[in-house]
Amino acid sequence: MVCDAHYSNLRPELLGLIEAIHSKTLHPTQLILMGDVFDALFGGVSYTEMQNRKIIRLINEIARFIEVIYLEGNHDFLLKEYFPKIKVFPMQMQPVSFSFGKKKIVLAHGDFNGSWSYRVYSKLIRNRKIVRVLTLIDTLFGHKILKKLDAYLAQKNDCKEFEDFKRFVESRKLHEYESDVFIEGHYHQNRSFKFEDFTYINLGAFACNQRYFVVKSIQDKELLEERNFL
Repeated sequence: MVCDAHYSNLRPELLGLIEAIHSKTLHPTQLILMGDVFDALFGGVSYTEMQNRKIIRLINEIARFIEVIYLEGNHDFLLKEYFPKIKVFPMQMQPVSFSFGKKKIVLAHGDFNGSWSYRVYSKLIRNRKIVRVLTLIDTLFGHKILKKLDAYLAQKNDCKEFEDFKRFVESRKLHEYESDVFIEGHYHQNRSFKFEDFTYINLGAFACNQRYFVVKSIQDKELLEERNFL
């Protein structure tokens, strides 16, 4: 399970992990990509596909021998055209429920229930007609929009602490999903909380510490084991 790698030419560390899985140096039975795997990958925007072509190819080849599940994030969406043999879950299909033994595990990237204004923005930016118009404008101006976006993202601090994070999680009423465990990324906090009805896990960002997560046996007390890649 890999979350928030924000892969780009400035943060290439994810490529090593994907190459290790592709070469079978690492032997997962399933690969779950929890969104924001790329810093910028948008369906219909060929410039972003070109920037990430090698790792896209490797992930598709990995999908030939293990199951790959991809929950789209806010930095990578409209992805089915790039990953035709992968189970891709767009934001509107998240959270996604899975069974693990007798437990109900719910997965989401994490940006599915933001503010009203954020939800409107999210729907607009994923609209293919709007994407085509923005892509045309960006192409006419020599990709200045996407290059400016790259420069902005490169300056962001993705590893800062979220103050009062537990209170924020409580305010989102995630218990309504009636899960045993609710797992998401997006916030980069690498923290978990045991509430009365369920356990909440926020995954750490691969971009911050080059760590991924292994789902353990249902007999284990802890569901996820954190492992360092580098």
